[in-house]
Formats: sequence, structure tokens, C-alpha cells
Amino acid sequence: MRLNTAEALVKYLLAQKVIIDGQKTPFFPAVFSIFGHGNALGLGDALERSKSEIPTLRGQNEQGMALAAVGYAKAALRRQCAVVTTSIGPGATNVVTAAGVAMANRLPLLILSGDTFNSRIPDPVLQQIEHFGVPTVTVNDVFKPVTRYWDRITSPAQLLHSLPQAIATLLDPANCGPVFIGLPQDVQVEVYEFPDHFFVEVVHEIPRPRADINSIRSAAQIISGAKRPLIIAGGGVRYSGAHKELSDFANKYGIPVVETVAGKSSLLASDPAWSGAIGVTGCDPANALAEVADVVIAVGTRLQDFTTGSWTVFQDKNFKLVSFNATRFDAIKHHALAVIGDARESLVEINQALSGYKCDAAWTIEGALAKVKIETEITARMQIKADLPTYAQVVKAVHSAADQYDYVLTAAGGLPGELINNWLSKSLDSFDCEYGYSCMGYEIAGGWGAAMQLKTRNKGGRVFAMVGDGSYMMMNSEIYSAILNGDDLIVVVCDNGGYAVIARLQLGHGSNSFRTMLNESDRPTAPQIDFVAHAASMGCTAVKSDFAGFPAALIAARAGKGVQVIVINTDPTEWTQGGAFWEVGVSGNSSVKAVQESHKELEEGKARQRW
Repeated sequence: MRLNTAEALVKYLLAQKVIIDGQKTPFFPAVFSIFGHGNALGLGDALERSKSEIPTLRGQNEQGMALAAVGYAKAALRRQCAVVTTSIGPGATNVVTAAGVAMANRLPLLILSGDTFNSRIPDPVLQQIEHFGVPTVTVNDVFKPVTRYWDRITSPAQLLHSLPQAIATLLDPANCGPVFIGLPQDVQVEVYEFPDHFFVEVVHEIPRPRADINSIRSAAQIISGAKRPLIIAGGGVRYSGAHKELSDFANKYGIPVVETVAGKSSLLASDPAWSGAIGVTGCDPANALAEVADVVIAVGTRLQDFTTGSWTVFQDKNFKLVSFNATRFDAIKHHALAVIGDARESLVEINQALSGYKCDAAWTIEGALAKVKIETEITARMQIKADLPTYAQVVKAVHSAADQYDYVLTAAGGLPGELINNWLSKSLDSFDCEYGYSCMGYEIAGGWGAAMQLKTRNKGGRVFAMVGDGSYMMMNSEIYSAILNGDDLIVVVCDNGGYAVIARLQLGHGSNSFRTMLNESDRPTAPQIDFVAHAASMGCTAVKSDFAGFPAALIAARAGKGVQVIVINTDPTEWTQGGAFWEVGVSGNSSVKAVQESHKELEEGKARQRW
């Protein structure tokens, strides 16, 4: 079959299908693109001729559209992968941050970037950065640290070997992450005789690797000796579809379940085993359980410092860690007994190996009491009196307006902790907080990607993207992309006058708030940002609301179509309290008394670390 490289690449991607809930569907549902001289006439031409088979969506910013692709993949539970294509130079490097988000969160993302000429005859070309001693290096080499698979195609024949490896990486539960393929301009249009069978449709099923039977037996032995076991549910529970197996396992043995940021909505908040969120952004009741747990069963989590309180939340002297994870790298962390395999199948197998076990009844009651305490604390936060509504109060209002199948999304700043603590999951897989990379600017772009994916569920769910004023200013252009694509998205902009959570971090450790709040500008009065006018200028429906009118504004937005933006001023100093120790660098050589005291607290916290 005589095709050029770009044509063959698109044809191969179209042949890749995946089974989702028993139905065959395209593995690559869409392409996000900004075309330039590095990809418009090769890959762009091939995509234009295939537009009836795969939609190509115009982004406004390469980072933004790539974050939308990440949000799509997360909402799809890694079972589909969006494609991002850019030109060379800044178009490519704008995607590096989004690749980092996908890498940190173990999410599939296919990046197809233009590159300089393989022949080098026209060098240096527009947007080319030259390395004097290494002529093979281009800016696309910067993707190597933030991708699982990286290749530069210098001959069309290389697609025959490279593309299957790329697909395998994107589908691999253990090695899932972004894939980068560089496409030199001349190679994109170079013709080759491809074998017909290379383009035969392939229907993939996400593999479920089974754990070694000996590790299952060892894990069962440890768990069966536990009096106060605790399950930590991570994102791997959701990606494995292990919700029912987790609930059945936990309730059968009376084991409380706490969630990581990525694991939230692994269980419904109404599940008897659900006991809140653990760690720095977690809550005191959940962390109190972790402090005295004698065995922790980590399911599908890489145990980030925000989960473990920088490894201070586990204080039982005989503490043991059992880690269920598809990825060996994550499973063996921190001297855990590693059970390397699919979360759902591993829970089924460990359940069979634990015949007759039951943890202490008093411990099960402690888990149930944690749920009661959490709900009581949420109620108390709603009574806080301040000049402006708190983040917690705004979150609760959005929660009240949300339907069962609505989806809430945020990232970075103060909103993650507020949503983790104050949002009670009404349906499974209905929550996305990008906290693996904590990427400001993910919220609107990721919300657009999630909104696209939710349309395929046919349950009428809407996406609420909750964003602070700082993140809005950093990345808002994909509002216009969502409007161009006809997608429904509700954006709640919480304006607290700056990077208030970083001001909190500074003030909480003895420093002054410095260059975080807008009123700290050298100008006497900082100009006020009219978020409503800005959002409306892109074609969406935008309103500003006070707290009294906020519920009605949410109801109207949910009933509306297209992109709906609600702006509300929020208090910059009132936060949900609780959480765990977090190790951050505090000077031990400061002359400021408050900093000295904070450094002393740091040393006291570090003394509680297990490793």
C-alpha cells in the first residue's frame, strides 16, 4: 500500500479499537491540533482527509489542548487516548507541561510533533534551536524525561516497529504514560510501500496482569494477623474498575477505606466502608485511623507525600504495609510487601485467601464513626461567618446543585483540599483533582476534555470545573475551544485576590506573604480583573454572583447549554482545617522568631517519619 508517512500513521491509528463495557470503540477518539509549518502540510493533510473517521479539534494553546487530552483520558479511565499534534519549536515545547501531567498521573497521551528536516539541507529552519556539537538534538528531545516512550521517525519504515510499541505503552496498566513521536517535515511526506496487514483493524482489551500466588499468600498472612487494618484506595482502583470488589472486600472484613486524591470516588460516600480522605489534604478522622492502623493495604496508589503526610501518618510501632499495584516500581516502595497485579483481580484473589478472617469489631466501628465525624465537620464549616463565602461553602453549594452523574474537576491551589474534604461522592468515577503534578491551568482545559468524554456516557452528567482566579489567569483559552466544539461545561471561578493558598503557606511557616496576593503589588491599587467580561468575550454565558444568589446561578448554569461561567468572590484566609504534617523547606538559620518556631515544628515532624 503506497502511502506517505503521515497517511500511514493516521491509517494505523484509525485501525486501533478497544473494548469498553463490552462495546468496540475507537482507542483514539479525537485529535487536538494547532497546525503550523511543521505539521500542517504532512500530518494535517492526512487528518483532513480522515475527518469523517476521527475529529480534529482546533486548540487555542498547545498546553491547554494537551491538558484537555489528559482530562479526556482521565475521565475515560485510561481506556481511550487522545492525540495531540503540534508544529515544531514553541508549539512542541508548550506541550511539555501537559506531558508531565500525564506522566505523573500515569495517563495515556499520544503527542505527534513536527520536527526539523531529516535531510538537514535547509538548516537552520524556522523555530529550530541548534546545538553546536550535537546536530541530531532538537527541542523535541526535552520530551524524553516526561514520556514513557519516545521516538523520532527518520524513515517511513520505522513506523512498522515504532507504532506497535507506542500502542502497547499506552495500553499497559503498569507502564501507562505519554508517548512522543517526532515527525521531521520531509519524512512526513516521504512515500513507502507499507504491507496491507499493518492496517488491519486490531481490537484491544486492557490487560489485567495477575499477581504471583506466593505474594497473595504472603499478603493474606499479614492481613489475617491484623487487628486494625486500613485500606488506602488510589487511582488504580478506578482505572481497574475495582469499585465493587473493593467495597465487597472492605465490608466483608469490616475494614475502613480511606481515599487518596486520585482515588476519590472509588467508593460512594454512602458506602459503609468509606472513611474519608487521608493525608495532607485529608481530614483528621481519616488520619486518626491511619495513625493507629497496624496493617495498611494500599490499593493502586503510589503513596505520594500528600497521602502519607511525608511518611508521618502511620505511627503503630508494628506497622506493616501491603501494596497492591500493577506497577512494580510503585508496589515495592517503602519496604512494602508487593502484590504486583491488577487491582480488581488481586482483590478477588486475596479475598479467596482470607477465608474466616474478620478484623476487630471495635475497629470497624471506629471507621463508621469517622464518617459521622466527617459529615459533622462539613456541617460546622457551613456555619462559619466571614465577609465572603469560604471555599468550603462554595464547594457545598456546588455539591448541592450537582446531579448524581455530574463530574467535578479541579487542580492545584486551595481547591483540592476543600473538594477532597467537603465533596461527598454521589456516583463512582465522578471526581478529578489533578494533584499528581499539581498543575495550575489544568482546570478549564481538563474540564473541556472531561466534558467531551462525558457525552459518551449518555447519563446526562455535566462537568463542574472549579478554578481559582490565579489558575484562570494562567490558562483560560480553552473556554473558546469548548465553545467552538459545542461542548457543555460549567466553570466556577473562585476569586480570592491572588495565590491565596501560597500566602497561607508563607504565613503558616513564619514568613510574610510575598508576591502572592494582588494587593501586594507595588502599585497603590491593583487593577480589578473583570472575569465576567473576559469570559463573555469568548462567547460563553458569564455572570457574577454573591453567595446568596449562588445556588440559583448554579441551577441556571446547569440548565443552560454551552460554556457557563460563574464568578464568585471568596474569602482568602478561611480554610478547611485538618490534614497531616507536610515536609517543606523551612530555614533553620533565620533571625525571624516565627520562622525559627516553624523550623522547630519541621524538625519535630521529621522525627515522626518512618523512613
